[in-house]
Amino acid sequence: MAEEESKKDSIRMSMKGHTNNGFVQNEAVPEGEIDDSNQADLLKTTAIDISLQEPDPVAIKPYAGMPKEVLLLYSSQPRYKVTREILFWLIVASVLVLISSTIAIIILSPKCLDWWQASPIYQIYPRSFKDSNQDGNGDLKGIQEKLDHVINLNIKNVWITSFYKSSIKDFQHGVEDFREIDPIFGTMKEFENLVAAIHDKGLRLIMDFIPNHTSDKHIWFQLSRNRTGKYTDYYIWHNCTHGNGITTPPNNWLSVYGNSSWQYDELRDQCYFHQFMKEQPDLNLRNSDVREEIKEIIQFWLGKGVDGFSFDAVKFLLEATHLRDEPQVNKNQNPDTVTNYSELYHDYTTTQVGMHDILRSFRQTMDQYSTEPGRYRFMGTEASNQERIEETMMYYGQPFVQEADFPFNFYLTEMSTLSGTKVFEVVASWMKNMPEGKWPNWMIGGPNTARLTSRFGKDFVNIMNMLILTLPGTPVTYYGEEIGMEDILAANINETYDTTLLLSKSPMQWDNSSNAGFSEGTYTWLPTSTDYQVVNVDVQKTQATSPLKLYQDLSSLRLNDLLLSRGWLCYIWHDANVLVYTRELDGMERAFTMVLNFGETTQVNLQALSLGFPEQASIKLSTTFTNRGETVSMAAVNTEKGEGLILEHSMPRLLHHQEAFKDKCLVSNKACYSSFLNILHTSC
Repeated sequence: MAEEESKKDSIRMSMKGHTNNGFVQNEAVPEGEIDDSNQADLLKTTAIDISLQEPDPVAIKPYAGMPKEVLLLYSSQPRYKVTREILFWLIVASVLVLISSTIAIIILSPKCLDWWQASPIYQIYPRSFKDSNQDGNGDLKGIQEKLDHVINLNIKNVWITSFYKSSIKDFQHGVEDFREIDPIFGTMKEFENLVAAIHDKGLRLIMDFIPNHTSDKHIWFQLSRNRTGKYTDYYIWHNCTHGNGITTPPNNWLSVYGNSSWQYDELRDQCYFHQFMKEQPDLNLRNSDVREEIKEIIQFWLGKGVDGFSFDAVKFLLEATHLRDEPQVNKNQNPDTVTNYSELYHDYTTTQVGMHDILRSFRQTMDQYSTEPGRYRFMGTEASNQERIEETMMYYGQPFVQEADFPFNFYLTEMSTLSGTKVFEVVASWMKNMPEGKWPNWMIGGPNTARLTSRFGKDFVNIMNMLILTLPGTPVTYYGEEIGMEDILAANINETYDTTLLLSKSPMQWDNSSNAGFSEGTYTWLPTSTDYQVVNVDVQKTQATSPLKLYQDLSSLRLNDLLLSRGWLCYIWHDANVLVYTRELDGMERAFTMVLNFGETTQVNLQALSLGFPEQASIKLSTTFTNRGETVSMAAVNTEKGEGLILEHSMPRLLHHQEAFKDKCLVSNKACYSSFLNILHTSC
């Protein structure tokens, strides 16, 4: 009915000659002016005309209440066709350009540094760091009390070595319970308080994990000895001959500490396999139940807030399923006299096929806890005795299969002598063999090696700290290296230890009070070094030229200058005395050149190398402190034994762009610089 009325109105307006532009109200047409007898014919004729004829733009203007049929015909007429088409394609082109630019920026812009890349890592041996309860042993609460020291070093990552419940005498490596804190270090509540304090101060926590073996007191081993259910095959058991106190093992496999790696167990009447001490039986990682146990332990500690793990002794995770003898290094040696680990090639007990698959499964478990922004979980691996660099690099993973963020680099700690050439060879070997896009790391000390000062002397403390803090990658500092601590001379304690592994674990030297400020008790588990009254944190805080002060300056420079944290490394010169390298970065016309002297007094002429160096440079930092800020001639850079210089200078022509340095410049991860947009970001 309403539609019929609308048609009537249209007809009336047409008959009267009225038009309506939508702003003037339509005039009413008296019904008497329309002949009712012809109304139906008019409606029919009008409808036909409208449906068959195109509207005349002049005769018919848009007006309010226009019938649908007329409106559709009117709107079908082309208006601004060319303009609309041009605008359409402009929009399409703009969207494509925007998408392409976004993709290009994502591809060309480098990744930002993660927390384990942006700061050094400070490694703590917990029993020797700080005693809070006067029992002579360092503990977790003591670490919490000294977190400000870590912050003052401009370090944000703390790595605490093993503190699980264990027998102690094997340095916490024979774990009795992976979910418990050893009472000597405190309680689980104190651990949770430590994690909270670390995070409150903006720090991150890395802890050790040894998945290769347990203590023989672990409940798993006790159940395995009894052949209880699934635990029967949790360890490596094989038949062996035992009689009259003499055991004939299944093969010639040796323990790292010497003698057979097979130990007879009377209860089970079989031999179990141990690659380390007999109190540390190896787990059977080929058993899926064991792997699931390890996964749950990782999840347990990640759930406690741990930010990362260092997985220790990983190359020992698997051994060959066959029991063939390992080949002797000296084939002419009487097999009965082969008792030292170094006398065999360990082809069947280390780095077996499938080992990296296990590590990747650890990585996958940790990735499940890395989904939150800023909560990436770090994974490092420790493969002791890294004989071959190619095998070490495999722990980084494959191009599309992630494994460790990095394997810890022990090559500098294993050096027996120092020289510019030897240090160059170690650095160049790692950087050259490291997979593309990966991140390096550098260590000069650790709990299982002699301290730097004891290996090379006090003259090289500052220069070695300068080395690791100016190379690309993550420096790892063992507690006490920042003040130049040295090994103790002797360790007379009641517990059974390999004393060579004790000397670098002496108590941290905080001040010149009793026990070096480590403990207020009457004794300490290891004696403090005899030089603690002059080599300690409090004394060096007040000395403008102390190793501690230099470490703080170096770590601050690394933290705040993109040249050191993200720049290219270019090798300039090396010989028996001196190592020279430059750090530079696209978008910056200045550079740092490090001149490190590991030998005798030497003069280096950098101008003679014709590399585009300026005539002069300023000394940004120096191990001698006295010449800091001075200007030196690049044609005559003088350094003495143990002296290191960081020279700051202009560099309009970057070395890594020069053909001669194509193979002499390496970069681990470019800075937040986009050559596409010519933008250098100071933060990402």
